[in-house]
Formats: sequence, C-alpha cells, structure tokens
Amino acid sequence: MAGTAGPPGTPRVLRAMNDRTALDLLLEHGPLSRTRIGRLTGLSKPTASQLLARLEAAGLVLATGTTEGRPGPGAQLYEVNPAAAHVAGLDVTARRIRAAVADITGRTVGRHELPTAGRRSPAPVAQQVTDALDGAVKAAGLSRSDIHRLVIGTPGAFDPNTGRLRYASHLPGWHSPTLLDELAAALPMPFEYENDVNLVALAEQRLGAARDHTDFVLLWNEEGLGAALVLGGRLHRGWTGGAGEVGFLPVPGTPLVRQVARANSGGFQELAGSQAVPRLARELGIEDIPPGPYAEQAAALLARAAASPPDDKPSRRLLHDYATRLATGLASLVCVLDPELVVLSGTALTSGGEVLRALVQAELEELAAPRPRLVVGGVREHPVLRGALESALATTRDEVFDTSR
Repeated sequence: MAGTAGPPGTPRVLRAMNDRTALDLLLEHGPLSRTRIGRLTGLSKPTASQLLARLEAAGLVLATGTTEGRPGPGAQLYEVNPAAAHVAGLDVTARRIRAAVADITGRTVGRHELPTAGRRSPAPVAQQVTDALDGAVKAAGLSRSDIHRLVIGTPGAFDPNTGRLRYASHLPGWHSPTLLDELAAALPMPFEYENDVNLVALAEQRLGAARDHTDFVLLWNEEGLGAALVLGGRLHRGWTGGAGEVGFLPVPGTPLVRQVARANSGGFQELAGSQAVPRLARELGIEDIPPGPYAEQAAALLARAAASPPDDKPSRRLLHDYATRLATGLASLVCVLDPELVVLSGTALTSGGEVLRALVQAELEELAAPRPRLVVGGVREHPVLRGALESALATTRDEVFDTSR
C-alpha cells in the first residue's frame, strides 16, 4: 500500500537504506563478515548484526563459511542469496534467438540458443520467444514461474508511440501491431524490450570499458552497424526509439541511399558495415577470404590484418582504409554530441584490437573538432545478452532488495 514505508528519515526508511547498502556491498565484494560490513557501512557491530539477521530472515542473504588465516575462531561470512530471484534475457537476430537466465548475483545459470532462419514455416514470434526462454530456464533447472523479469533485445526499436518495431525490416514476424499483446499473453512475468546496441552500451557501462563514464557513444558493428548514445548517464533513445540508428546515416564515399527503411540500409552501413570488409579486401588483392556470414568474415580478416607484419602492405592498407571509413561516420556523431568516450564494440571492430582503434583515433582527429578518447569494448562474450541480463537485474534488485515494504 502506498505510503506504508513512512516519510524519509524514519527508522523504517533508514533501515531499508542500510539494508540496500549492505546488499550492494555483498554483490560488489562477495562474502563479508559482520565486522567488515560494519566498517564499510559505518554501522556499529550490533546494528550490523541486526541488519544481517533481518536480511537472513527475509531470505536475501545466506551464512556461508568463515574467515580463515587469522588467530582464533573464524568470523561468520555472509553472501547474497543467489536464489532470491532469477531474471532472463534474450538476444534476437534474424538467424537465431539466444537466451540466458541469471540469478540475483548476476551469475549466468542457464543458456539456450534457438535457430530461427531457414525454416519453411517459422513458429509465431511469441512461441519462438517462449521456446527460447524455456530452453534457458530448463538448462538452469528452473521453471517459468521462477523468472522475475525478462528483457528482450532486438535490432531496431519498438516505437513507444505505436508499439511496433521499427528500423529492422529483416526480422520476419516481429512487425505485427499485436506482437506486444501476444507476448504479454504468453509470458507469465513482466518483460521489457530494448534495442540490442543500447543493451551492449549498458553492459559496457556496468561491467566494461565505459564504467564510471556518463557521456559516451558506443559504435557497434556485427550483423549490422549501429550506435548507442549515453548522455548524462542515461540512454538516449529518441522520440521513436531510433536514436543511434547510424547505419542509415548519409556519408561521403557512397551513393545516396533512398528509401532506407525499405532497403534496411544506408550510407554508413554500405561504407563501413561488416559486408564492406571482404569487398574492400578483394579490391586490395587479398584472395584468402574466409567463409561464413559477413560479420565472421570481417572479424577474421581484421584480426589477421592486425596481426600481420608491417611489410604486409595489403593487410595494412585494409586496416587503414577501413579505419578511414569508420571515422567518416563517427565524425558526424562526435561533432553533434561531443562525447567523453567512444567505445568500439562488435566482432567486426573488436577483432582489430588496439591496432584498428589507434588508426580510427588518428583518422577521427583529422575529421572532427571534438577529440573523444576511443577504447575497445571490454564485454566480449555475448554482449547483447549480458546487457539484457544487467537491465533485468537492475530493476529486479530494486524490487527484491526493497525491505521498506
């Protein structure tokens, strides 16, 4: 019931604030003794003991082991109860849906991948989502009812004004005007949806190269080229959810693309998307093009080029020319936004490592007046999925850890 927590400053609210601080410290540091929690929070030992007893009774912490290596009996250690809640995340592409389940500590406890491409009669989207989710839930040894919240990451974005997916015409079945209602009917838990690149930015902000940064741009290049904009510590999504859809950006060096929504492409995508890398390699006389989708080809070619000796002129030219293409589009972004940091993410960018990053940095400084620092993304394993889990965990922890209710 609204208002039951009492006004700010009441003992109940102060206890809840101390509880949340202790839980956050346990998430950050791992198992801690009551003495250590007291020191980190500034609470007395008796107050810290009362706090831990309260959290243990609520099922939010567990007593686990004792300290070792000191004279005398070991002190009891406490940790966040991993089973206090579970969340799920989905990473959706045209070829597959990747799903994962994490416990409240953030540890991934179940994964599943559902192929969706090449099927003559693909299942309805709501069924695809529940099938992928159920696979990860089963792998975690749980049931659907154990999942507190689900976050779904897709290319493009659901327009908050219409509820329909935009900027991703290559996802069959995801553009139905009734899709969100169908998902709500099929899923027994609250769910949210978010642009996949925005979720990568969230993962980098929480766990990776953008930690402690409140203004940054993340440039993503894998199956598509896109960006995420974090301004003042918050994602900027735009009026229709299309902020950061830089693949459609007109840029010099490519013909002007019209009807971009129908083509699902644009100038920057044609200039610097992953499909441009093998094409550029062939133009430079590189014949050993690896097989596979464009993103895998681009990653392999750029990784090989970055490791090549200085006298391998075609490989070095590939890196330099591709860096110029990337900087051409980035220049427009940084001139408008003047961010503190630019994070390069997605396998078609991270595979070039520091060699490609340094080339893009040098080119960008020639093309734009603002000079943000460029870094290579630090979250490499399924970053969209990791971001979906982090998004779900943030909301779930706020709900589950609120002991003022």
